[in-house]
Parts: sequence; structure tokens; C-alpha cells
Amino acid sequence: MKIAIIGTGSRGINAFGKTFAEHKDCEVAALCDPNPVRMEQAAKTISGELNLYTDLQEMLDKEQLDACVITSPDCYHEENAVTVLNSGVNCLIDKPLATTVNGCKNIIKAAEAAGKIAMIGFNLRHTAVLKRLKQLVQDGVLGRVFMIENREFYDGGRTYMSRWNRKYEISGGLWIHKGSHDFDVFNWLLDFPKPAKVSAFAGIDVLNPNNLPFETKEGIEAGPTCAKCAYRDVCPDVYNPPAELGWGDDAADVDGYHKDVCMYLSEKNTHDNGFAIVEYENGVKAMHMECFVTPISDRRYTIVGTKGQAEVSLHERTILIRPRWSAETIMHNIPEETGGHGGADPHLAQAFIDAIQGKEENTSTTEHGLLSTAIGQAAELSRRENRTVFMNELLG
Repeated sequence: MKIAIIGTGSRGINAFGKTFAEHKDCEVAALCDPNPVRMEQAAKTISGELNLYTDLQEMLDKEQLDACVITSPDCYHEENAVTVLNSGVNCLIDKPLATTVNGCKNIIKAAEAAGKIAMIGFNLRHTAVLKRLKQLVQDGVLGRVFMIENREFYDGGRTYMSRWNRKYEISGGLWIHKGSHDFDVFNWLLDFPKPAKVSAFAGIDVLNPNNLPFETKEGIEAGPTCAKCAYRDVCPDVYNPPAELGWGDDAADVDGYHKDVCMYLSEKNTHDNGFAIVEYENGVKAMHMECFVTPISDRRYTIVGTKGQAEVSLHERTILIRPRWSAETIMHNIPEETGGHGGADPHLAQAFIDAIQGKEENTSTTEHGLLSTAIGQAAELSRRENRTVFMNELLG
């Protein structure tokens, strides 16, 4: 299978590019990125000869591709996916499917017209811990689930205030860019009930100019990037993206994009912490927390059912079951797997290959992507307009 990567950032290259290049059934034949300097540097990290393109349609016209992997910034997912599908090529779209419900619907129409596979990169579904949790829920161990929550603590996520993700117009907001993962896990665990309403609360409460983690000296300003900051040696949040992977000044000279803009001083309109609450039409309630100002990294879940509850840690790879009418507890310790995102990325890549080859059904569909984006878009509206959003406003 010949595969192309669209968007040669860290996710496109380190996760998908290298994973597919190392797969016995695949060849990464081409890369596409509007920044040729970054693309050329990224190409050096993938084995084999690759053709490089700055224009997507030119690549699709010249290459005989079986599939494309779309890892461009989120606001371009719709345009890129529709272009790929209109050219009769399968595509794996890293989450989110698109930044709006309407964008998702346009991709769904293109996929139906093309008759091609369009899979969403919801890699959390492929982690061993959540696959075991899904099985426990399906087996009725917890009874009827009526409440679910997760808390995402992400130490590395503070850099979202440095990168393009911090801009609502590019990412759709972090309830979509990050939350689409977590809303999909809720939907998936609950067997895709229809969401009824969403309320969200969020803010930039720490990663702002009032909270620089060092004292500045008169006449010496901080920033604008970590690389050029006068306080880089004393800042505990200094960030050093590797120049050899396309994040140096030579690449930034092409498009002006720096990955290490000061996370405190950068212009931003997303959030560094928040809660989003979802109520489904069947009465199940779900809550998702995001916190990017934290010394730990973990996703922790609580799932409550009529027969008991589960407490989950992705980082510790544990599922603790507490039966409702017993003091006994059951601990599931899930073995560690190799590969990115706790072993999830290779499984996601294999699921995509299997779907294209007709060995397995596509179980991560564009409809699932739409549902996740819809909840995220509702959360962004709720946060920004200070109201509860009813899902029929977006889904009809």
C-alpha cells in the first residue's frame, strides 16, 4: 500500500509517518506540506525515498496512492479530506474530523460519494486499558452505566499555549482539539447515545502575562520565543523543539510559525483549564475536565453503574472495580504495550490498513467524528456564550 502524509509536524511524522514506514504492508511514498523546509527535514527521519509536494492536488494527480493520512492543523482537515476523497483515495484523518459540524457533514458527503474509507484517528480507543474497560462495560460488570467522568491532567499540554492549537480559529478550541478524544471515549463506552445538551466552563487562569514564573528585570522583556528569551535559563517552562525536525528558524522564515512562543505572553483564545458537562438523551451524564497547568500527565476515569463503579488510570494502566454491595475490590493491571500513545498508534494504523484491505470493518467512522466534534463545538459555544447549548441547535 502506498501512503502519503499530509502535514509533516510531529504527529504526522513521529506517529503516523514512522509507523506506516515500518509496516510490512506499507510504503510511505510522499509527503505534502506548504512549508518545504520543514517537510525536507521531516523526510530525513523516514526510511525510503519520498516524493515531496507543497500542493495537495498535484500530489494526488501524480502519485498512485492507496491512502492519505491527514495531520494538518485542524482547520484544514475539511478541505484536505474532501480533496483526497474527491480524488478517489482512502484517508485516515487525525482527530478531530473537522472543527465544525458542517465541516464534518461535508467530509461525510465526500466519503459517501467516493465510496472510500474515511477513518478518524481516535487512538484512545486502541489503548489496552480502555479496550479492557470497554469489554467490562459490555459484559455488564458495572450494570447500567448512568454516570461517567474523566480528568485529563497534562503537564506537556501547557505547550498548547505556545503552538497553533492556542488559536480558536485554527483548532476550533481545545474542547474540539483535545476534547474530541475524550468525548469520543464517552460515546464509544456508552455505545453512542445521542447527546442532548452541553454546558462548559473554562478560562486562561494561569498561562497569562500575570503569572510569569520568574521575576523580570527593568528594561528586559521576556519572550517572544523560548529560544530568544532573556530568561530561558531560569524559566521552569522553557520549551526546546528540536530544530533538526523542522522547528528551527530556517523553517519559521517560510511561514512565520514558531513552536516555542512564550506560553504566558502568546496571543491565545483557548483555555488552560475547564470542565464540560454532557447530558445524553437516555439520561446518562458525563463530565470531562482538562487541566494543562499540572505536574502530572494522566487520564483518570470514573464510570458508575447500577452494579458498581470503575476507577481507571491510563498512566498507571489500572482498572479498579468496586462492586456496589461488597467490600471486595477487583484490580486489573494492564500490561504495557510498545508504540506511541501507550501502544495505541500501531493498533490504529493496523485498523486502518485492515479496513482498506477489507479484513475488518471501519469502526471509527465519520459519523463518530461528527458526534465528537458536535459535543466539542457545543462546549465551545457554551463557554464563550455563557449558556447551556442544546444539541439540536447543531445536529438538528
